[in-house]
Parts: sequence; structure tokens; C-alpha cells
Amino acid sequence: MRLKLLSPSALSAEQRPLYDDMRKGIETNFKGFTAIGDGGELIGPWNPWLHFPKFGKPVWELVKALSTSPSLPRPVREVAILVTGAKFKSAYEIYAHVLVAELRGIADEKIATIIAGQRPVDLTREETVAYDMASALVSGGVLPQLTYQQAVALFGEGGTAELISLVGLYCMVSVTLNGYGVPVPEPAGSK
Repeated sequence: MRLKLLSPSALSAEQRPLYDDMRKGIETNFKGFTAIGDGGELIGPWNPWLHFPKFGKPVWELVKALSTSPSLPRPVREVAILVTGAKFKSAYEIYAHVLVAELRGIADEKIATIIAGQRPVDLTREETVAYDMASALVSGGVLPQLTYQQAVALFGEGGTAELISLVGLYCMVSVTLNGYGVPVPEPAGSK
């Protein structure tokens, strides 16, 4: 990893309130995977954001906006996030959201197929549209009109905006993780 983990005791006056807000948000909304180290250090994308609060604080605000009371069903969100993480080959994102997807009831076979860059044949209609939308967006170019129309028909304009924003956010998360070489946490007891 290219950035050292920041100890809570070593935070600057600018970093401390961001740390406190992120830690609270992680403990409330990001369960099922390791995001806080044994000494209270934030890992995953939170550490780089904490290093550079000028950029990290606005990104964190977007994370909160998309995590607090989402309108999309949780499995739909996880399908879109997994498609994005798989496209970027973002190890930490894939690690975290495989665990979250399992908690959301998505079958391991579906998860493995998505991580392999393929669309599972047994997705629900909503999951299929989320997969197709995320896949098109991370591949570049304008989202196909039919895909957009299907999303609006299923999720409404607000839900479609949430889905587009979610994919965009997780593109940024993936780039952050890959740019700083953020690893998957070691399993407990492996040190």
C-alpha cells in the first residue's frame, strides 16, 4: 500500500472531524467486512480520503448520500457495485462487496459469475437491469437508450439517477483503491 494507515492519535485538526464522521458511518452502514483496523485506523478507501481531506470529504459526502436510505433494493445495488469492482479488478472492493452481497442473500454462484465479468442467467429482472446498466457504464460511451428506459420503468427516474451515481461513485472508489494499492485485509490471526 502506498499510504501508511493513519493512527487516530496522529490526525491533524482537519482530519479528525472527517475521521470521526467516517468511522461513525462505517460502523453504521458498512458491516460485514473489515474497514477499521485493530488500532482504530480506517482502511480501504477511507484511508486515502483521510490522508487528503480536501478530496476525501466531498467524496465521503457522496458516499453518505448514496448509503443513507437508498431507494434501490440492496441486492440490486450490490450487483451494480460488483460489476464495477470486477471491471476495475479492484481487490479491496471485490473483497468487501462479495461479503456484503452474501449478507444480502445473493448466491455465491451469481457473485462468482459477476466477478468473472459475466452476467448470471438467474438474476432477477431488477438485478439484470442493474447488471446491464453498470456493465454499459463501466465499458464507456453513452448508456444505451433501451437500458436507460428499462431502468426508469423499474426504478423510476430517481432510482435510475441513484444507480448511475452509485456506479460512478464505485468507479471512483475502485480508482482510489487501485491508485494507492490498497490490499485486502489479512484474515484475523494470520499475522
